[in-house]
Amino acid sequence: MKFSEMPYVRVDVEKAKAALEKLIAKIAGVQSGGELLKVHEEYTALYEELFSNITIAQIRHSIDTTDEFYEKENDFYDENLPLLQDADMAYKRALYGSPYREEMAETTGQVMFKNIEVAMKAFDPKIIPFMQEENALSTRYSKLIATAKIEFNGETCNLTKMRVYQTSGDRALRKAAWQAVSAWFMSVTDEIDEIYDRMVRVRTDMAHAMGYENYIELGYYRMNRNDYDRAMVENFRKQVKESFVPFVSELSEKRRNRMGLTELKYYDSGMYFPEGNPKPVGTPQEILEAGRDMYRALAPETGEFMDFMMQNELFDVLGRPTKEQGGYMTYIPKYKSPFVFANFNGTSADVDVITHECGHAFQGYLVRDEKIAEHRDITMETAEIHSMSMEYFTYGYMDRFFGRRADDYRTMHFEDSCVFLPYGCMVDEFQHIIYAKPEMTPAERKQVWKELEKVYRPEMDFDGDPFFGEGGWWQRQGHIFGSPFYYIDYVLASVCAMQYKVKMDADYRAAWESYLKLCRLSAKKFYREELREVGLSVPFEDGVIETLVKNLRKTAFPEDHL
Repeated sequence: MKFSEMPYVRVDVEKAKAALEKLIAKIAGVQSGGELLKVHEEYTALYEELFSNITIAQIRHSIDTTDEFYEKENDFYDENLPLLQDADMAYKRALYGSPYREEMAETTGQVMFKNIEVAMKAFDPKIIPFMQEENALSTRYSKLIATAKIEFNGETCNLTKMRVYQTSGDRALRKAAWQAVSAWFMSVTDEIDEIYDRMVRVRTDMAHAMGYENYIELGYYRMNRNDYDRAMVENFRKQVKESFVPFVSELSEKRRNRMGLTELKYYDSGMYFPEGNPKPVGTPQEILEAGRDMYRALAPETGEFMDFMMQNELFDVLGRPTKEQGGYMTYIPKYKSPFVFANFNGTSADVDVITHECGHAFQGYLVRDEKIAEHRDITMETAEIHSMSMEYFTYGYMDRFFGRRADDYRTMHFEDSCVFLPYGCMVDEFQHIIYAKPEMTPAERKQVWKELEKVYRPEMDFDGDPFFGEGGWWQRQGHIFGSPFYYIDYVLASVCAMQYKVKMDADYRAAWESYLKLCRLSAKKFYREELREVGLSVPFEDGVIETLVKNLRKTAFPEDHL
């Protein structure tokens, strides 16, 4: 069904709670694992109906944050989703507590029950008021960012439009653009500080209410971390500091020479060529059509997927003034439909949507007929492998988007992906420090970020900028506000995607078959087990980052490997 034709009905929370109570009563009367599974199939049907409506409302609110009807629907779910989660958790506790759980697990596997165990540690009815306040704060931040108005170069720009100027080949123009963005953030930084201060405090109150020392442990449970812990993440970040940060510094020096600059400044970040970064050729519709042609050429499975997406209007990618910033893929279970949301702005990021977000969507499409819904319920560190790896698997088709500058795009993408690893770890460590000391003032938080910049991005020169140079950069990173502790999943996944890059350089077909296997495994097994099964190294293990850097150097510095 086309997205425009998908009906929307506001979820009746009381009816949903009553339906879940009936299922809980049924669980009490089952006499076998098979009967328990049948009750759970009823739950799945109910869940998919409810969350299809919720997802449709959330997408339509993202498309226009000023649409009065869907703004009210979004506010309704901000208030009521925690109540629905309470009823949902009551059902899951009953399912987990059934004496026939192990018998049911012979069919479903253990991952779903481990996820329920983690979810029970992440939720208690007593934190509902805190969750409601958290939702409202997150919406407030998103709307503030989405509705930014910056007068620049004779037009009124939002932050997405400003990105075009921030990546201009004219260095003076991009410096002015960065300064304009900095000035806008300075004008709202006190409000962002106030929003985040309240977020930290409300999340800390949640954790205390549930008996945790601070939000970090609760945050891990809320991210559904079912196969790794804080100590593993700390060891991973340590490896990145030791092996990857120096590698990125070398790449920065190579970039400086390529750009013909005596020094790299913060307004040169994200710039890779003196004439400007490669930009896709054609209109947004032409880019989508080129994406369709690419996926048809890549594999039968990807061609079928892309045709389905295009035929059913499952892309909303045009940038508009009141549209939510960023991009995402979500899934509408009732219609077995992935949905890709983005903001095309005429830069190479438009093509990244066609690769990254479509990587997510392709995996969702590939497993859409899984009978056990939980087998589709992947955790984020796995989900991001699908998207980031697709960016590399499509390297050979970039001439369709960039013409003669396809090689430039590949160089830019590779180096930018490498630069991201330390940055992503910095975002993660920042949050660990902040939630360990929630009493910090806004000024102290900015100082923490400023100090982390020296560790993870020692080559960054902020040229005295009053916002970015004084520890304000994190305020533009939406994940810190809406999805605490999510960001490290991108980094872990990037390490796996880079391993696929190394594999496909050696044997593309074998790498692609491994990727398809990983996509189809979905959430049937745990993260580390799945990686090993498809031939990937687990990022937490000692030596993995050092080995990866050695392999990546062959791409970064081919002259040293002739």
